[in-house]
Amino acid sequence: MDTTLHDPLVGQLLDGRYRVDARIAVGGMATVYRAVDTRLDRVLALKVMHPSLATDAAFVDRFIREAKSVARLAHPNVVGVFDQGAEGAYVYLAMEYVEGCTLRDVLRGRGALRPRAALDILEPVLAALGAAHRAGFVHRDMKPENVLIGDDGRVKVADFGLVRAVGAVTNTTGSLLGTVSYLAPEQIEHGTADTRADVYACGVVLYEMLTGAKPHTGDTPAQVLYQHLNTDVPAPSGSVPGLAAELDALVAHATARDPEARPHDAAALLGLTRQARAALGAEQLDLVPPGAREEPADPVDPVDPVDAPGTVGPEDRTSVIARPERTSVLSRPRPGGEPEDVQHTSRLAAPQPPSRSAASAVSAAGARARRLLPAGPRRGMVAALVAVLVFLGVGAGVWYINSGQFTRVPTVLGQSQTEAEKRLADAGLDVREVKRDFSGSYDRGEVMAADPAPGERIRGNGKVTLTVSRGPEIVKVPNVRGLDLEAAKRELAAAGLAPGAVGRQFSEEVERDAVISTDPKPGSKRKPDSAVALVVSKGAAVEVPDLTGASLEDARSTLEDAGLKVKVAEERKHSTEDTGTVAAQSPASGGEAAEGDTVTLTLSKGPRMVEVPDVTGSDVDEATRELEGAGFEVKVEKSFPFLGDTVDGQSTAGGEQAPEGSTITITTKGL
Repeated sequence: MDTTLHDPLVGQLLDGRYRVDARIAVGGMATVYRAVDTRLDRVLALKVMHPSLATDAAFVDRFIREAKSVARLAHPNVVGVFDQGAEGAYVYLAMEYVEGCTLRDVLRGRGALRPRAALDILEPVLAALGAAHRAGFVHRDMKPENVLIGDDGRVKVADFGLVRAVGAVTNTTGSLLGTVSYLAPEQIEHGTADTRADVYACGVVLYEMLTGAKPHTGDTPAQVLYQHLNTDVPAPSGSVPGLAAELDALVAHATARDPEARPHDAAALLGLTRQARAALGAEQLDLVPPGAREEPADPVDPVDPVDAPGTVGPEDRTSVIARPERTSVLSRPRPGGEPEDVQHTSRLAAPQPPSRSAASAVSAAGARARRLLPAGPRRGMVAALVAVLVFLGVGAGVWYINSGQFTRVPTVLGQSQTEAEKRLADAGLDVREVKRDFSGSYDRGEVMAADPAPGERIRGNGKVTLTVSRGPEIVKVPNVRGLDLEAAKRELAAAGLAPGAVGRQFSEEVERDAVISTDPKPGSKRKPDSAVALVVSKGAAVEVPDLTGASLEDARSTLEDAGLKVKVAEERKHSTEDTGTVAAQSPASGGEAAEGDTVTLTLSKGPRMVEVPDVTGSDVDEATRELEGAGFEVKVEKSFPFLGDTVDGQSTAGGEQAPEGSTITITTKGL
């Protein structure tokens, strides 16, 4: 079935550069095409956001964030992003095109994998994620669909569309974003996802590769979420008899429900994976799981092609692509609601623990009352006490749901950022983000706004965005003339300006290392954070004397008397100067140096002896060129009556040695 016939982009030239040849995949957020970059004449994958989402700023930001994040990850196991742009309603990423299939295709075709194959896939995945984690990013949507296996055997991680910076991964909106089967418990319960959430998802993927099945299943997303929260991932050896205990331990460590018990990032899990592999023998690595199929499964109808890695090709590979866990955004389901497809990356409502806590408290209170009071005539008292306890329990539950789990944002306006963060921490709150803006009312560095605002209610573990003042929108350049460089930089920073380029020049008036002038000049008005160039004094200029031919002792004395320092070069050079005297100097004579600067002296190791060419019989011009080319000075003496032009003699015979640079006298014949 051709899925590209009615696609308006196929056959078009996007953004005047990318020729769209075929549709590869369709997901909840984007469609992926095989395209050709007509400028560079190369095949690539073009990931185009659905036009209906291109008007949503949040989705566009996520798309652009993916491009910027992945572009920073120069790693052989990460699908590269080449370009990002937009044309009309089409927002796109130009990505590396990987010829091959996804891990989901492999699992559909082969079922469970042998441990050796599973580890061969897991290790490059962890290497890619480890690079992302060390660069400060979290993937947040690891699953077999996002693991690409090229025809050349290379493994690459794709679809960083949900990527977040490590320091800003908390979602406090009450929704979950990710693929249900691979969500970590803290993502479900608190909406947080750091590097350990990716570690958890990799543990689930490893379990799936070893057993051919997911550890938690259900008819609705709520059922799967509940299992993630309340049930440990089972040992894969329960489904694969004889599987090595080291692999059970690896899965258990990666999928611990408590994030503190997991490896802190993918690089740490990679180290444990390699240790586990090293402990296994060939028989354990090549164990055939019961669910393994050595031959690929029957082709699956590709009506619903694989979502967003989208960089897999060629088109004939879609014949083995199953309906995968698609990346999409869903309405927020409620436990017990209508069944939903749990095979999607979803935005779901987190379970409500307060409700369960309140119900448990009511039940426990009633049970305690029945144990403590006798039956019989006092049954009415029991009923009344139970009713009171039930009322109190329900009241406590209602209070917790409506007020008890909330706190009020403390007043932090006018405080420094450090003070504000400490006060929020004392109230059990964290800082989500720090923004900066101009203010004429608050001094630079003071908190000028908070979101939620001071006094508003927020969940007890919530996060607050602070806005810190950058000071007034226009500032004056201070006068820093005469200050040393570091003091001048501090003065500029205090005024809200940035130190710019630093130049140096001689000055008779300003002492060494003090500021002579600024650009712009003092009193000039500039925007905050504007750069101010500084000119720093090198001190009074000292003329460098000519030391060529002087002894080292004389040269040192002369330089020190002039206020200069002396450095002697380790290597000597051949020169016409006497051995041990100064052959060269830096700076050269006549140049300027500041008091305290260093002059480097190179000593002579005497002239180099050079073989003298035989120029007798040559004309004068030719003989001169040959001797000068050998490094000699030439003096010509002509015999009276000076009519001859042929050399008949030379002061040093040809073939003998003479000092380089010395003078060779040649004579010519007369009549």
